[in-house]
Amino acid sequence: MVRVRGRSWRRWSIAAMCCYKPGESPRLIYRPRRHRKHRGKGRNSFTWSDYRDLVVLAHIQLGAPIVLIWDNLNTHRAAGMREYAAEHDWRTVVQLPSCPPDLNPVEGVWSLLRRGPLANVAFTDDEHLERTLRRGLRHIQLRPDLIDGCLTGTGLTLSQQPTTPRRDQ
Repeated sequence: MVRVRGRSWRRWSIAAMCCYKPGESPRLIYRPRRHRKHRGKGRNSFTWSDYRDLVVLAHIQLGAPIVLIWDNLNTHRAAGMREYAAEHDWRTVVQLPSCPPDLNPVEGVWSLLRRGPLANVAFTDDEHLERTLRRGLRHIQLRPDLIDGCLTGTGLTLSQQPTTPRRDQ
């Protein structure tokens, strides 16, 4: 028997990007965030500005324009995100069709975490969960073959030119 103190007001969100650049090793850029739920105070997940900041960080780290292939998460399609995209020509967005988890390499990252470090663990506290998450993500981050495998799992391939780039509408 494992006794666990239940505190449903705590929540973790993780945003991640699998980054592929021809001729270079793939990269995983991620940001975990702990949310403490307070009634009537803000979102319980990442906001569009959090995703924007992650994209800016990726742009700085990669030192190149970015082609984002995004699912239809509402924060990806938010008005603020569209305005930001219109102001910056280094960012091109390709929207995936509705519910295409099989086309999203980051889904492979989540699968690796669920089947690996997060499997069959009763976390003792928030810090134990955070340590395990960060350690698991760092392990993936340091293994380019795992990140490549996430792209291979989608059936997509890396090419020099995107086939249908378009701006976020």
